Amino acid sequence: MSRSKKAKSKSRMPLKIFLFFVTIGVAVILGLFIYANSIGGNMKDKNDKNEILVTVEKGSSTSSISDLLKKKGIIDSAAAFKIYTAINRYDGSYQAGSYAFSPSMTTEQIADALKTGKTNDITFTIPEGFTEYDIADKLAKIGLVKRDEFVNTLETAGFAAEFPFLKNAQKGKHRLEGYLFPSTYKIPAASDYNFIITTMLKGYQDNFSHEDRSLAKKLGVDENKIIIIASIIEKEAAVDKDRDKVASVIYNRLKAKMPLQMDSTVQYVLGLDNNRKKDLSIDDTQVKSPYNTYTNKGLPPGPICCPGRASIHAALNPANTKYMYFILSDKLDDSMTFSEKYSQFLKDKDAYYNARDKKEGKNN
Repeated sequence: MSRSKKAKSKSRMPLKIFLFFVTIGVAVILGLFIYANSIGGNMKDKNDKNEILVTVEKGSSTSSISDLLKKKGIIDSAAAFKIYTAINRYDGSYQAGSYAFSPSMTTEQIADALKTGKTNDITFTIPEGFTEYDIADKLAKIGLVKRDEFVNTLETAGFAAEFPFLKNAQKGKHRLEGYLFPSTYKIPAASDYNFIITTMLKGYQDNFSHEDRSLAKKLGVDENKIIIIASIIEKEAAVDKDRDKVASVIYNRLKAKMPLQMDSTVQYVLGLDNNRKKDLSIDDTQVKSPYNTYTNKGLPPGPICCPGRASIHAALNPANTKYMYFILSDKLDDSMTFSEKYSQFLKDKDAYYNARDKKEGKNN
């Protein structure tokens, strides 16, 4: 045999080794596809359906999109999303736009939305009792707005021409307080600030009826004062059955020309400086503000939160009582104890604080 033939035969890979490497290669490829498929079904938290706005800028790479999804709390691993994208050959196919994603979405669902470029609506819920700044915080948290810019729009933009009920609202930067109706809203993910605010003002408009205005007129109270009263009820009454009785205390005190002395109004003032407290001190109740109903008689100049329908109904339909006082019940179930006399109120107050201290393990 010639040397060239011997060299040629030595250069050939034995069949068994060749088949071994082929098998390994197939196994690796199959494993990658299985892994990619498993990634596709992954979700960060199946129970967290809160939607977060994710804006993908034009020209964004897979790496930057993956990092953005991780930063927003939509996915657990940016690396896993990159691997899924690479194996499925989606690189370069993700479209710019504003998307509403939640941690309960699978990797596959997120990738499919990004591929199609079909932006979707975003759903958010504003709870009863939120202030305008609470709303700004929540919308900023889900990425729908930039907080300071949204607050500036709330405080400076004019909506009275479109919504006549605002003509009698308080003047100044808190004009919209109380009228951003608490509800669940579904809007285009790329909505501007004016559209968001207008949507919530329409929510109020749809929930304060002609019949409500007639009831307000019978009470001798204008619409803005009804919302101020409703906002106090919203903050004071944690249990629905107490709302109309809290309303009666407010009306009874107004009639008697007594200061309302509602802690919630002071908490509103403190909240404007991010200083809300569990219990108010005597010094707190002397804070200088037209909203302080300890130092000023009558209603505050505007609502102290955005009240829900139940509190508005209570403000329009107060219970017929002689109650002048209320305090949280010693049952510690968020219900109130109501009284006509100050002496009874003091007893109810002691009972509540004693029960609370006992529950918290404090010594008298």
